[in-house]
Amino acid sequence: MNATHSSIADLRKSYERAELSEDASHADPLQQFDQWLHEALAAQVPEPNAMTVATVDGSLRPSTRVVLIKGYDARGIVWYTNYDSRKGRELAGNPFAALQFHWVELERVVRIEGRVEKVDAADSDAYYASRPLDSRIGAWASPQSQVIPGRSVLVANAAKYGAQFLLQPPRPPHWGGYRLVPDRWEFWQGRKSRLHDRLRYRLEGGAWLRERLAP
Repeated sequence: MNATHSSIADLRKSYERAELSEDASHADPLQQFDQWLHEALAAQVPEPNAMTVATVDGSLRPSTRVVLIKGYDARGIVWYTNYDSRKGRELAGNPFAALQFHWVELERVVRIEGRVEKVDAADSDAYYASRPLDSRIGAWASPQSQVIPGRSVLVANAAKYGAQFLLQPPRPPHWGGYRLVPDRWEFWQGRKSRLHDRLRYRLEGGAWLRERLAP
């Protein structure tokens, strides 16, 4: 093992910022998530809205990517993307996914699992209309996840659709929102000596069952 590998293996951090107990946590995981997200916002952690989305293709090969949460309520967690992208194709074949938020500065992780559905077209239209013009044109310009010969393709496409649509590009038919409907949540709080706090919530009989997992 070379020196670089040795230094990576020797990296250590003691997690001592907070704790997560059954008594101090919410019985409803959505309320717990709402509290932690607002604490991440208040702490001004970098991109608190960034989440990893994991999907699986037809050969059971998993893949991950980072997207931005755009809404959440009792119905689930919402983000927007290209339906023809790799994640879109994989969700079409297997409509289940896992999400993960990692707020490093707060020593916290939230994991969410469940079934994924497309949001209503009206919701996708409304969010698309709220985006900056460059982003709306970008949704037309990028054939997401497809092989392209160079960046010039994107630049040319952006110029083409910008000239075609001017200030009023419609929402592309291949672009819109997804909602993950949770059936499992896990909240992880780093603790000293690697004795971390892990609370899992899972649906059982229509109600949320809260359980502590060993770290």
